[in-house]
Amino acid sequence: MTAKRVAAKRMAPKRKRLWLLVGSLAVLGVAATLVLTALNDNIVFFYSPTQVAEKKSAPERRFRLGGLVEQGSVKKSSDGQVISFKVTDLARTIDVTYRGQLPDLFREGQGVIAEGSLGADGVFIAREVLAKHDENYMPPEVAKALKESGRWQEGSGKK
Repeated sequence: MTAKRVAAKRMAPKRKRLWLLVGSLAVLGVAATLVLTALNDNIVFFYSPTQVAEKKSAPERRFRLGGLVEQGSVKKSSDGQVISFKVTDLARTIDVTYRGQLPDLFREGQGVIAEGSLGADGVFIAREVLAKHDENYMPPEVAKALKESGRWQEGSGKK
């Protein structure tokens, strides 16, 4: 081989940097895509009963349902392990079933957030139920949804 051919085969420093930059960007793009895909699977959205009725989410999609436990709606199975109740935002109501021990502060007329998914029959199947922790607290998502519906005033409970 002649010296000219060897020199031509050798890459110029600018071209090497360009390929290194392109390769680095490709690797960074793949890594970002993998991270965003993994995070998307773990995102849990919050919805009020009205938003759930409007959106018609997929049955396997996990989300949080928040509102007030409707008065007179709490019913326990004969073995006491399955509890059914209704969550309302004072405009719409959704039936909820939960298997397990409810929080001590769970009561009718109080704020609640249930995490789970909507069954094919329209009943929300809760995996976890969270209740408020004192007389003055309303979960922020629930208070916001009730304020948007015009049915909640800060510090005064329900209208």
